[in-house]
Amino acid sequence: MIFKLSIIIILLASFTAIYRLVKGPTFFDRVLTVNLIGTKVVVLLVLIDFLYNRPEFVDISISYALINFIGTIAILKLKEKGKLD
Repeated sequence: MIFKLSIIIILLASFTAIYRLVKGPTFFDRVLTVNLIGTKVVVLLVLIDFLYNRPEFVDISISYALINFIGTIAILKLKEKGKLD
């Protein structure tokens, strides 16, 4: 029961983050919001792992967290320097 409630709360928080993504006044607010949503997806994957006893979801969530982090750094570097080199 607590896992399902946690999933619902995280989904509601994600929808409020989507509002910030659309209305964010600056580029950095939007990048931060995308990173926040990615982090919430990682937590959701781990909760689904515990809920359905699927241990492979932890591996997927770790991979997704790494991709989320690298993607955020790449976008910010692209914004700052105009290239990824």
